[in-house]
Amino acid sequence: MTPAAAPYTRMMVLAASASMLGACAGAPAARPATPAAASSSGVATVDTSRAERRTADTTPGLVPAGFGTLRQDDLSLRITSSSLQVRATPLDESIIRLLSPDSYRAMFELRRSKSDAIALVAQRNGARDVSIWYVSFFAVERGETRFSPREFIITNVGREFRPLDVLPLTPGFGEQRLRQNGRQDALYVFDGQLDVQQPLSVSYATERNNDWSSILPVIERERSLVRSRASAGRAP
Repeated sequence: MTPAAAPYTRMMVLAASASMLGACAGAPAARPATPAAASSSGVATVDTSRAERRTADTTPGLVPAGFGTLRQDDLSLRITSSSLQVRATPLDESIIRLLSPDSYRAMFELRRSKSDAIALVAQRNGARDVSIWYVSFFAVERGETRFSPREFIITNVGREFRPLDVLPLTPGFGEQRLRQNGRQDALYVFDGQLDVQQPLSVSYATERNNDWSSILPVIERERSLVRSRASAGRAP
């Protein structure tokens, strides 16, 4: 592997790990993970994720990490059309901390793998904060299926949010087509005014999903349980 290819390989490892942990009925199996990439100097890169999570722990209002029990599917919205399925998961820290420890680490690392690109998108659009969503497209019919990444829209707090940018996670995403049983993944960057603590709906083309209102009570209940487990020092 060339040094230039190492960061991309590491990103693919993270996407595969997140896909494996978030796999559900009807979704294609995730690709097996590969060893972590080395830095351009040939020395393994230092994992700073624990330090970053400890820093995030000081943010007011966040529950402790490592005490959640939810699965990715519990926090995801799905849209199904005649030819494809779209799954969308918010990567807001206050949401993913409610996931089981392994799923939380996978989602945290997935977002962190694109942190530089996310910062550039925010700077380019003059956004003080951004909302990141992990979006997957699955083919559900035989043959090749076309998809349009920019047709994924979120409606929240009285306005429509279109992605500021789409950051591909899988090779070939830019071709905008799915082969039979295929999938494509990307991180979607939205304006930070999008509030995942409020009801929202996601839409793709003419299809819409309004189930977030029923997920919010699940989120609040799990937050209470996480606080109780953390206080008692009891792992899930």
